[in-house]
Amino acid sequence: MIDDIDQIKNEALEKIKSAKNESDILDLKGQLLGKQGLITSLLKKIPEVPIEDRPEFGKKINILKSIVSDKIDSQLASLKVSAKTGRIDSTLPARASWLGSRHPISALVDQIIHVFYGMGFEVASGPDIETEYYNFDALNTPDDHPSRDINDTFYIADGTLLRTQTSPVQIRVMEKQEPPVRIIAPGRCYRRDTIDASHHILFTQVEGLYVDKDVTLADLKGLLTIFAKRILGPEVKIRFRPHFFPFTEPSVEYDFSCMLCNMKGCSVCGYTGWVEISGAGMVDPAVFNEVGYDPDKWKGYAFGMGVERIAMIKYGINDIRLFLENDLRFLKQFHF
Repeated sequence: MIDDIDQIKNEALEKIKSAKNESDILDLKGQLLGKQGLITSLLKKIPEVPIEDRPEFGKKINILKSIVSDKIDSQLASLKVSAKTGRIDSTLPARASWLGSRHPISALVDQIIHVFYGMGFEVASGPDIETEYYNFDALNTPDDHPSRDINDTFYIADGTLLRTQTSPVQIRVMEKQEPPVRIIAPGRCYRRDTIDASHHILFTQVEGLYVDKDVTLADLKGLLTIFAKRILGPEVKIRFRPHFFPFTEPSVEYDFSCMLCNMKGCSVCGYTGWVEISGAGMVDPAVFNEVGYDPDKWKGYAFGMGVERIAMIKYGINDIRLFLENDLRFLKQFHF
């Protein structure tokens, strides 16, 4: 009878290992360890064993009971975990990992920075919350200029506002640095625009400033033309139109040809074939006087560009609002 215990142990462990669900393992527990279970019945047979064999027989049964009980608990826990997580089928192909990607505007800003780095420009930055002095006064913007109206600018309090352009960075840099200066200033800007397919209250701008001797408007036009072709390709066209800005004189606005419609006219370009990018011009002497530069000695040009507008042309996007809606169906189309 003592020899039968090892055989019972092997058979019990095999049955426990083969159990496929929680119900099976609980049935086995009753069959082996219950009041009428096999191991319990062995304990009841101790009186039938010769007296000299009883200690060894009882010891083996207790060991068997402990081993079976531990194995049942272990298998039961394993089955519960499998029920929650699902079994792993190693024959299935591996699942693709879904990693996040960079936002198209962030990626384009880096491309723009890279292009201007190659032309000798450095990156400068400034605060999003600006003072009226840096956003308007130092940039030669008169008190009655429409851009200073509460309907165009987000004012906060005590002469502070959300910057309407990254041009204030120019002033901050020139206050601290002697010429020559060659910087770009990428960053967010805020204006009280009516939101539509090509306008938003929040947008990204890259401002540029170059101050040195013998700087001309022709240099500015050449720079922007080279930039456009490096970002959008050699087929893009660029045009300059006379304009007025308080901080540049002479001033121009510049447009890129609309690549969404190949200049045939669409809603993005207002059916003109051109997309307005931003303004530019030669730095007004009044701005140089404000920062202590001698306008008779130093010349410079400044330019700004709306990154979302460029992204619309580059990626074929017909609505600027898509860049700010965080719609994964839209964002997953870009891989940078």
